[in-house]
Amino acid sequence: MPRVNRTTVLSLLIVSSSVFLLFQLYHYRKYVSKPGPHILNRTGHLTASDVQWQTVKKFLAVAQHFRLPLFLADPATLTLLSQDALLQRDRLVREPHCSFLCTGRPVTSFALYANLWKYEPAFLLAAEQKGFELLELRGEDPRLASLDTLSGEEIPLHLLLRLHSYIIQVVFLYERSGNYLWHGELRLKANMDRSFAPFKLLDFGQHAGAYDRPELVLTVLDGLDVRIPRNVSRFLSEQRHARFLECRYREARSFLQLYPDDSSPDALEFRLKVKSLLHLAAQTLAHLDIPFWLSSGTCLGWFRQCSIISYSRDVDIGILIMNFRSDIITAFRDAGLSLKHKFGKAEDSLELSFLRDDVKLDVFFFYEDGDIVWNGGTQAKSGKKFKYVFPRFSLCWAELLELKVRVPCETLDYVTANYGSTWSIPVRNWDWKSSPSNVHENGVWPPAEWEELIQVY
Repeated sequence: MPRVNRTTVLSLLIVSSSVFLLFQLYHYRKYVSKPGPHILNRTGHLTASDVQWQTVKKFLAVAQHFRLPLFLADPATLTLLSQDALLQRDRLVREPHCSFLCTGRPVTSFALYANLWKYEPAFLLAAEQKGFELLELRGEDPRLASLDTLSGEEIPLHLLLRLHSYIIQVVFLYERSGNYLWHGELRLKANMDRSFAPFKLLDFGQHAGAYDRPELVLTVLDGLDVRIPRNVSRFLSEQRHARFLECRYREARSFLQLYPDDSSPDALEFRLKVKSLLHLAAQTLAHLDIPFWLSSGTCLGWFRQCSIISYSRDVDIGILIMNFRSDIITAFRDAGLSLKHKFGKAEDSLELSFLRDDVKLDVFFFYEDGDIVWNGGTQAKSGKKFKYVFPRFSLCWAELLELKVRVPCETLDYVTANYGSTWSIPVRNWDWKSSPSNVHENGVWPPAEWEELIQVY
């Protein structure tokens, strides 16, 4: 039997040992030593950050067991993330402490597409077995509401899980007909424990909200696998301005019982044209990053009857003059609209009007002035100027004709300013120069400037 060289044997042993040690190191780093917070402080007790991290970890473990594709929606945590960290998982700095999830707030928020909410009883039972206390909040499904029926079945809106005084909030997002996501308002019923959570500190549920569907990416935060919106900045901006107003179906139904809607072929055709025009206008302005809201008769139609006013014959929208762009006319023309008139200038009383399929789109630019806002009007034949004054308002999302649109949050004040206290009574003979409650004469354009400031096509 040939003698084995001891050097060769020793080399093989060294190589084998090295491979084995490398394997153990890989296994330890991959599966055992995922970074998280330090478990004990100097006194040997758990810190608040440790408890918060462990609470989130336990919750995510249950969610991952049931393959629930939750995503992190917590504004405080998302604010800490840089754009670079969103795009490249490997570039995240893995600190040996809780850098992102431990915000110092008693609530961490997650969101879930409601159509993926499965295994509800089993999930809730598993969460309870992990020590969580649960509070599920339900409400009527607005997608089933219409002018024909006012009550829908109840659906889950929010789920609160409490452990060691920390709250995990799960917000359920529902797909609406306008191709956007919606969550409901968090309302406590009479028999619910009002001390269960610091409800005023919840980031979601103070009101209903509307969002575009975010693209999600899987990343690692503080050692935990978490989905987050790819564009964090956009999601945070949406969250700050997400308030949603539901159509007032009950009031609209009462209105239409007194004043039945026009169901003639011409009226039906007009509604279809308005829907097409409004969708096209929204798409065009979105490309320009110009926010707008429903104004004048279009806003009144949404507020009063959850639809458009068939005899109005036009679509009215408002834009703050600070958002005016010089290429807006070109953009609308490229979208297939023709310019009907251009009155005023960016510094004063600017108004644009476009035409498509015999339906007019009036674009009113609003000027901020102290505690009021106003838009201007111009009579082409005389050069007279008019001013329509409104109380200041904020903007909310709403839905009209299967489109997510903005409306003044203080809609009643807005409509009352424009149409007076009798806004609920239809007026077919409307004179834009004298009928509005908030119209004021505002001088006359100098004749020398008419060619520039009064353009009719």
